[in-house]
Amino acid sequence: MAKHSTQFACSDCGAVHKKWTGRCDGCGAWNSIREEVPLSAGPSKQTLGTAKGRRVALVDLATEEAPPPRTFSGIAELDRVLGGGLVPASATLVGGDPGIGKSTLLLQGAASFARAGHAVVYVSGEEATAQVRMRAQRLGLADAGVRLAAETNLRDVLTTLEAEKPDLAIIDSIQTMWVDTVESAPGSVSQVRACAHELTRFAKRFGTAVILVGHVTKEGQIAGPRVVEHMVDTVLYFEGERGHQFRILRATKNRFGPADEIGVFEMTGAGLAEVANPSALFLGERDTPAPGSVVFAGLEGTRPLLVEIQALVAPSPHSQPRRAVVGWDGGRLAMVLAVLEARTGIGFAGLDVYLNVAGGIRVGEPAADLAVACALLSAREDAALPRETVVFGELSLSGALRPVTQSENRLKEAAKLGFTAAIVPRGTKPGDGAGVSSRQLGDVATLVGEVFGAA
Repeated sequence: MAKHSTQFACSDCGAVHKKWTGRCDGCGAWNSIREEVPLSAGPSKQTLGTAKGRRVALVDLATEEAPPPRTFSGIAELDRVLGGGLVPASATLVGGDPGIGKSTLLLQGAASFARAGHAVVYVSGEEATAQVRMRAQRLGLADAGVRLAAETNLRDVLTTLEAEKPDLAIIDSIQTMWVDTVESAPGSVSQVRACAHELTRFAKRFGTAVILVGHVTKEGQIAGPRVVEHMVDTVLYFEGERGHQFRILRATKNRFGPADEIGVFEMTGAGLAEVANPSALFLGERDTPAPGSVVFAGLEGTRPLLVEIQALVAPSPHSQPRRAVVGWDGGRLAMVLAVLEARTGIGFAGLDVYLNVAGGIRVGEPAADLAVACALLSAREDAALPRETVVFGELSLSGALRPVTQSENRLKEAAKLGFTAAIVPRGTKPGDGAGVSSRQLGDVATLVGEVFGAA
């Protein structure tokens, strides 16, 4: 029999070390190395290559198969992120900051599935059943036929699920589950990997859709080894700022639908409410044009989304000016400032620069470069853009403006909300803009001269 050797793994990133160290070489976290025993020693060298397995059936690329069936939850934003509904025998991992509303969202989703006639089991490893019932009563979901359990022993959980055979099983959370065959504490790398493997295997064997709740680290990544994200079919992140009532459910991986799709919710006293028109919600009240305020026509997954980008430029009383960013990449802001100073001659030295994406949403696509540049120039020159204007486009280091994808959908979304003009890069396909006139520019120097009237 092969000898089991002791290894050390990081509880944050899952990196394996030969010996214990105070700091992980993989992620740089301190005091995160834990001693663990591998799950198995694997095949021996004598039997490797001699034992034969069964022959696997092969198919060609032209083979046609029916698409997987979908189960609709009744919550349109959740179904959108899942790719059109929940797929049986699928495993979904949901992560998010503590207190962001993961349990509330899943409890509302479980109640909606149960009211549609599906068998749902909700297993909580963090709260007692009385606490879950109190939340359900507060949300008005006490009459939903959701079966509750409070258990952390995975063997007992799987035995219960095999007996109940539900259509949907929710495990809250994967870090609290433990397997008695693994000699590690709950929440360790080995325990999380083993529990996720067993639950995913159960979903595939019995056709039950399994949703796992995962904790996140301080960097915003789901805690535990990254292999867990590869095991499951779908990975969702529940995002939002505590100071805002908006919550974003974002798909970063989806084997049954498009990735980067988002669903928008609003936190209310009665739980999470769907936002049918998030563009109007993120824009808010914009009656009077203000310097530094620009509307960006963005794209999240397949959904066009209009958000307001705000900039403030003020003299700095310090020798080192501040650069504060909320909702955008700080490194990309530094790049835009450098391009503006190098290609237009407008300097930001000695000036504090503050940039904010209103509504608590985070923008990551390069198409926001031109909107950020317009917001910075508007604040710098104290010149407001017309109220009915939207902006989108990518900015290159040479100062040239590059077209972006799906410009037609961006312009259509702007037209729905009453916008009549757009500032876009040269070469953008206007398509059916529904009455939105496009002002196409070639570089930032033209932007400065024609839009803001600066030399």
